[in-house]
Amino acid sequence: MMIEARAIVKSFGSLQVLKGIDLSINRGEIVAIVGPSGAGKTTLLQILGTLDAPDSGALYINNICVCKLKSKELASFRNSSIGFVFQFHQLLPEFTALENVMIPALIARRKTEEAEEKAIEILDFLNLSERRGHKPSELSGGERQRVAVARALINRPAVILADEPSGSLDTQSKSEIHKLFFELRDKMEQTFVIVTHDEQLAHLADRVIHIRDGIAVG
Repeated sequence: MMIEARAIVKSFGSLQVLKGIDLSINRGEIVAIVGPSGAGKTTLLQILGTLDAPDSGALYINNICVCKLKSKELASFRNSSIGFVFQFHQLLPEFTALENVMIPALIARRKTEEAEEKAIEILDFLNLSERRGHKPSELSGGERQRVAVARALINRPAVILADEPSGSLDTQSKSEIHKLFFELRDKMEQTFVIVTHDEQLAHLADRVIHIRDGIAVG
């Protein structure tokens, strides 16, 4: 089991957002998390990504109980085991595509030459070899999001968590990103957990988990 969450509860003040979430996700599976706005989808994704902690419950990723990790251990685990793709790519504007992709590997203290070689390999795989030296402002929306995917892949994470990854893209770019996720699943056995309002993407996923009133169904 790649991810196992047990009885995850999270409140903000008097508002209980997650009311005992149980879910399990297998290696190489693409899971879509859907539900109305305010249902707790992004809160759940942040907890799965160890960016936030639950009030109670347990989370296992690759058989490691992440809730028991100390701050530095958790930061190291997050960098090496979890990749993130956000709706608005979150690329650093002053760096080139290549440099943006290299950053997580450098944070993991890999040698610069090794990080660059791996980043080039991934960008080539994503058909971005001619855009390596371009800054985000010089890339299309679809290209920026593919660079964000490359950055998420650089440390070969156990899972990639994506929050509305195609929400800001045009129809063609959206289709290309969706296709890319499944190509990575098939060729690299990459696991994805995707929060989305996109019905097309949810329909393509291996499994859909519905969040309703703080409870997971599916």
